[in-house]
Amino acid sequence: MAVQKLDGKLFSQMVLAGAHHLTNNAKKIDALNVFPVPDGDTGTNMNLSMTSGANEVKKQKSDNISEVAGAFSKGLLMGARGNSGVILSQIFRGFAKGMDNKATLTTHDLAVAFDSGVQTAYKAVMKPVEGTILTVAKDAAKKAVEVARNEDDVITLMEMVLKEAKASLKRTPDLLPVLKEVGVVDSGGQGLVTVYEGFLAALKGEELPEESDIVEMDDLVSAEHHRSAQDFMNTADIEFGYCTEFMVKFEEEKLKEHPFDETAFRNELSGHGDSLLVVSDDEIVKVHVHTEYPGNVLTIGQRHGSLINMKIENMREQHTAIVGEQKAATKPKEKAEFGIVTVAMGSGLKTLFESLGATVVIEGGQTMNPSTQDIATAIEKAYAKNVVVLPNNKNIVMAAEQAADVVDVNVAVVATKTIPQGISALLAFHPEEDLEANKNNMTEASSHVKTGQITYAVRDTQIDGIHIENGNFMGINDGKIVTSHKDRFEAVKELFKDLITEDDEILTILYGEDVDEAEVNQLVSFVEENYEEVEIEVHDGKQPIYSYIFSVE
Repeated sequence: MAVQKLDGKLFSQMVLAGAHHLTNNAKKIDALNVFPVPDGDTGTNMNLSMTSGANEVKKQKSDNISEVAGAFSKGLLMGARGNSGVILSQIFRGFAKGMDNKATLTTHDLAVAFDSGVQTAYKAVMKPVEGTILTVAKDAAKKAVEVARNEDDVITLMEMVLKEAKASLKRTPDLLPVLKEVGVVDSGGQGLVTVYEGFLAALKGEELPEESDIVEMDDLVSAEHHRSAQDFMNTADIEFGYCTEFMVKFEEEKLKEHPFDETAFRNELSGHGDSLLVVSDDEIVKVHVHTEYPGNVLTIGQRHGSLINMKIENMREQHTAIVGEQKAATKPKEKAEFGIVTVAMGSGLKTLFESLGATVVIEGGQTMNPSTQDIATAIEKAYAKNVVVLPNNKNIVMAAEQAADVVDVNVAVVATKTIPQGISALLAFHPEEDLEANKNNMTEASSHVKTGQITYAVRDTQIDGIHIENGNFMGINDGKIVTSHKDRFEAVKELFKDLITEDDEILTILYGEDVDEAEVNQLVSFVEENYEEVEIEVHDGKQPIYSYIFSVE
């Protein structure tokens, strides 16, 4: 059977088959992940991105391939996760644009679409690296253009595209030495091959194999290699520690003051990290970057609109956990009597909680609430007979309670709603007490601490009679905004008037990633001069979003 015209209905089947095949092989592709740093799992990220695109295609009833491809492109963009997911979204964004509003595609049209996808993807990446998914896409598109000159059967064209994609994938270790050292092909390239396998199966009306044809070489190992790719990287080699992803939804008022230019925006962000990807349309801009200071990058994006879909991952901790889990897997151990799982955002806060006895610290907080599954996984990772969970955020309490219900472990959730409450609760933990007694003691302790926070406003508003302007610093006392000021230090002083009373004895200052030591020293001097009876503790929390978190007891 030959296919000379590819319409929207058949392309929809191709997309769904590609997404399904990627889902079935995500874990194997994860095992290949080595480049550029371990910011999540390539197979998982590509799978989630592709699934988002496929869900939009399912809603389409049109036989017009341009309309179907446009929906697929939009879904991919909105759901794109990680480097590989964003690049995949750009490949098919360009693919959709290359159709020139055609209702059906010939082999020539399809080849043009593949080539357009490659051009768009390369433009989105600040510093394209060969030996990655980009190379595989480029080589496959080049083959499509070559074949289309003399071939009018879409199935034959796709067969040749897939064959070349696999050949290109097999060559990736020759272009990227780290792949050859580890003994794997590029994980993103393998993901693209898996999608193309699904495309071809749908075109031919064949059943998908349960597993993708993971490329193997005589002198390299397969995805079942004995050592994980992560073993070949040292945590200290990760220069930019936070994988940061977010979208900016453009706002007309902000654009008047800060017009958006994608090239200028990309160039500015490039000075804040690496692995930068910037993608925009008329409504949003999506950013993926590895940076040491996520807050600075978010601030740049916020000039042009509202921040949405934010995700920040600590890649150093991720890498350490991966390697640690692999080593621990060979050394069975007995379960501890107690484990403590807590939630915090910021490497300094994580270190602080661990120093106080936390077994597992989940990276998360105000802008990135961990899921029930994330918390359940952390409970299992604590590997204890009894586990106490400290959510440290009112929006995480319910997920923690759900996680407690689904794991086969004795779990007590202490409903802490702030970082200071979590610290106070943790200090009240006594291993000689039983789980119920500890829950009661820790809950009681958390109720005696007051929490102050300094963060910035994201829009103009008025709350409780306080006029707040976009960009102002807000002082928050136990969840209630009590002051707003354009100067951060002045906002702190105003907050203290409401937060600290003559009965208070201890002030703990947790300062964020956007605060330098000079400012902290100035603040300490202010407290010593104006609140003489208060004992001061200072910790570098390195948390994003909140310049300061204060604990008062």
